Amino acid sequence: MSYESFKGRDMLSLHDFTPQEIAVILDLAGKLKSKQKKGVPHPYLAGKTLGMIFQKSSTRTRVSFEVGMYQLGGRALYLNANDIQLGRGESIADTARVLSRYLDGIMIRTYAQADVEELARYADIPVINGLTDRLHPCQILADLQTIREHKGALPGLKLAYVGDGNNVCHSLLFGCAKTGMQISVASPPGYQPDEGIVALARQDAVQTGGRVEILNDPVQAVTAADVVVTDVWASMGQEAEQAVRAEVFTPYQVNEELVRHAKTDFIFLHCLPAHRGEEVAAAVIDGPHSVVWDEAENRLHAQKAVMALVMG
Repeated sequence: MSYESFKGRDMLSLHDFTPQEIAVILDLAGKLKSKQKKGVPHPYLAGKTLGMIFQKSSTRTRVSFEVGMYQLGGRALYLNANDIQLGRGESIADTARVLSRYLDGIMIRTYAQADVEELARYADIPVINGLTDRLHPCQILADLQTIREHKGALPGLKLAYVGDGNNVCHSLLFGCAKTGMQISVASPPGYQPDEGIVALARQDAVQTGGRVEILNDPVQAVTAADVVVTDVWASMGQEAEQAVRAEVFTPYQVNEELVRHAKTDFIFLHCLPAHRGEEVAAAVIDGPHSVVWDEAENRLHAQKAVMALVMG
């Protein structure tokens, strides 16, 4: 498959990409990681500029995109939503039109998925979803890259996600379905993933031989899993629900007792930041099965692949 087929495209959701296209992204991410480790220059975006709009604060997203553009020979501009006219009432459409005249690409980390889609609709340059309340595609590309590095081929692997049916869970559903993996999600009643996203993921899985399971029992989900994943119980913007969620999710903590049901060589992933003693026990995230630091690093390489493909 030609890299040219990616040029000018948006990265809003993994559902928008074919299994073959996701494989191309992951292959390129691996090549770029190798070049970076060997000190081989790869200025594929020399002279180009990425605008980074942040309505939600970030550690990994900001640093990985900014460093990634630098390593690709380009430049990144940090645009806090409160510092640009978007935060003072200018429409998303007008912001998209103006930024398209200055920039070569936009990354946005915000709340509503509809805002990202509107930005992409009116922009003449690629728009990359850095996170919304609904989806987190760049994180899951890094997750898939990490799983491939530690487990080899993705098809046939079982991934267990235990916790809130949130943006990370939604994009994992798409990522696993598109790559022929089995994903078993265990969430409390009332906190399960969006039914529409589950339906789309199941359609994707039919094409790849993958499988999608939505459960309430974390033990059932984790049994014989190759990969175990969790996320915080209360995401950004849900702080007022923290006490209620802590009570509801306590039986869903990923701890040593739960992961005994996984395969003996399972790996543990968490998108970070993590709250030890809440969604995950310290013995798991800091234990020998944890690959969270590889996962965090791969945000850099996976996103470089996306930027090089859509902006290059």
